[in-house]
Amino acid sequence: MMEINSKAPAISRHEIIINASSEIIWELLTDINHWCDWNPNISESRLEGVIKPSATFRWKSGGTLITSTLQQVDPQRRMSWTGRVVGTQAIHVWILEPHENAVLVRTEESFEGWLVSLSRGMMQRILDKSLVAWLEHLKRKAENAN
Repeated sequence: MMEINSKAPAISRHEIIINASSEIIWELLTDINHWCDWNPNISESRLEGVIKPSATFRWKSGGTLITSTLQQVDPQRRMSWTGRVVGTQAIHVWILEPHENAVLVRTEESFEGWLVSLSRGMMQRILDKSLVAWLEHLKRKAENAN
């Protein structure tokens, strides 16, 4: 099971309760080619192949082109990937847990590399803001899909 790097210079963990089924949430998270339809922070995203470990996808967030590789795909429960841009390596994990009539969605990410070490505070703020926004956009889209 892939975990974020708990020793990385920038680490973020956030969660939200979404009043939608895990099927709807999972569909939104795994439909990588359509992330930009509901997350305004992502301007493009393209999965090469199908959702499975080792599949790669390229996406643009905040103007930065990122190449990522899926590491774990456990339908409606857990998805993780690694990503790389100049000076930064990331590990991102999504966890879905049924919670009464809703789903607790947790997301965790670690950033490491020379660029992160040089600008640790700024990278931490970017990471926190990004994950909170991603969860809020996911919640809005999933709850409106019900």
